[in-house]
Amino acid sequence: MIAIYPGSFDPITLGHLDIIQRGSRLFAQVIVAVLRNPNKTPLFTVQKRLEQIRVCTKHLTNVEVDAFAGLTVNYAQVRGAQVLLRGLRAISDFEVELQMAHTNKTLSHEIETVFFATSNEYSFLSSSVVKEVAKFGGSVDHLVPPHVALDIYQCYAENHRISN
Repeated sequence: MIAIYPGSFDPITLGHLDIIQRGSRLFAQVIVAVLRNPNKTPLFTVQKRLEQIRVCTKHLTNVEVDAFAGLTVNYAQVRGAQVLLRGLRAISDFEVELQMAHTNKTLSHEIETVFFATSNEYSFLSSSVVKEVAKFGGSVDHLVPPHVALDIYQCYAENHRISN
């Protein structure tokens, strides 16, 4: 069974990696699918995010990393996936994710959404939190993989130089 784990992953966090690793134990293949969203201004390009995720997941032989635009269910159908994998941190996530799952079900009856409860140590963690901490000079070493932390520090150092 193929599962799609869609998201912006800007940047990928240890919480995302936890979901990917756990999903890789349950599904024959997990496709981490980076959404190209023209309405957002990301910290990293899609290509950079793909590279970051590939480095993090290279030890997981049944994990593939790809990018897509448009509806997730359409991408899942093209890839032959039967499952959308989603992580839940809090009640607020559940409300949004349940609405999205129901919407996706109206678009394709063949695709199921599977929710993973986030591990306790990552229940507070989001890409937005990581960017906020880094923006104000805080350490993100405990929130993202080491190579991603270096990319983040470099990005904010360059942005800081440009703004001064």
